[in-house]
Amino acid sequence: MAGGYPEVQFYERELNIRRVIEECDLQRLDQALNICDLSSVERKLRLWQQLLPRIKPFYAVKCNDDPMVVRLLAELGAGFDCASKNEVKLVLGFGVPPERIIFANPCRPVSHLEYAKEHQVSNGTVDNEFEVYKLHTHYPNSNLIVRFKSEAKEAQCPLGDKFGCDADVDAAALMLLAKSLDLKVTGTSFHVGSGCSELEAYDRAIKKAKNLFKFGALLGYDMDFLDIGGGFPGSDDGKFGKIAESVNTSVQRHFPNERVHIIAEPGRFFVAAACTLVCKIHAKREIRNEAGKLDTVMYYLNDGVYGSFNCILYDHQVVTAEHYLDDADSLPQLKSLIWGPSCDALDKISEDLHLPNLNRGDLLGFRNMGAYTMPIASPFNGFEVPKTLYFQAI
Repeated sequence: MAGGYPEVQFYERELNIRRVIEECDLQRLDQALNICDLSSVERKLRLWQQLLPRIKPFYAVKCNDDPMVVRLLAELGAGFDCASKNEVKLVLGFGVPPERIIFANPCRPVSHLEYAKEHQVSNGTVDNEFEVYKLHTHYPNSNLIVRFKSEAKEAQCPLGDKFGCDADVDAAALMLLAKSLDLKVTGTSFHVGSGCSELEAYDRAIKKAKNLFKFGALLGYDMDFLDIGGGFPGSDDGKFGKIAESVNTSVQRHFPNERVHIIAEPGRFFVAAACTLVCKIHAKREIRNEAGKLDTVMYYLNDGVYGSFNCILYDHQVVTAEHYLDDADSLPQLKSLIWGPSCDALDKISEDLHLPNLNRGDLLGFRNMGAYTMPIASPFNGFEVPKTLYFQAI
């Protein structure tokens, strides 16, 4: 561990997961392995800059707060979307200036506001009158960014029930209240929902933002900040390309003046594809029908929904398992069910799979496990969370 950080191993051309598994000799270990490809994160940033050149990415730290990931993005010049004092502290610790941080939690504890004030993190979202009064008392010099509701019709995790005010009525009222309290409204924000699948959602929201900018101008506000939130896919670059095209068209139509700074809050976009989780089968069980014929094979892994696979419960993720057997395609495929290691019957990873007949000690891999996984993992029932190894291309 150099400089207090885990060691990074380097590779040429492409990261070979099988070779990593062989070198780690996972059959001897009880702990699952999280393989993190930092170069994947960097490639995603380059793709973002290529397809969305006007929009500055502010990485959503909550998605994966791994210090190695945060440090890399900080060094590459990304901004950061923080939701708490500790997330702000983490980002500031890597030398990120406060103007590259947005405190994008509309409902912040007073102590967190005071920390932001102390460190001059002035950009923050607000979506109700109680928070406006709170800011007036505890951080009157902050930049208020009014968050309004504008949800996609299809999203992995909708957020509108919890955050965002009505764009047509409440947002204007909040701006009027802020004006009466002599507070600064510098922009607006929205979030169409995490894992958005509706291309039109962004245009619909950006159009609402334009109307609020017009209202702000009537109040004498010189608004110059637009936050288009997150929702960008992390494992489907083709879909991201279509979303980027839609966003670019909408921004050019509604905000052609580049005086307006536009940011976004991508989380899973950067890290979902960066991590592959490798688990070991530590037990198996065969279920037979009344005639004695094998019906289902159940496998028990060394990680589950209280560890990395919490994404199944909290992020509505559907995971895909892949085995590492040679010539397995020629073997018969059996109906399979995968469980986590805990004693909880909710600890089910996947069912109705079809896998070859595997044995105790065999390994299963799960790609796209970098988003909303490790930050929420816990050692429930005494089972260890996965160990993470870091890799980067030369």
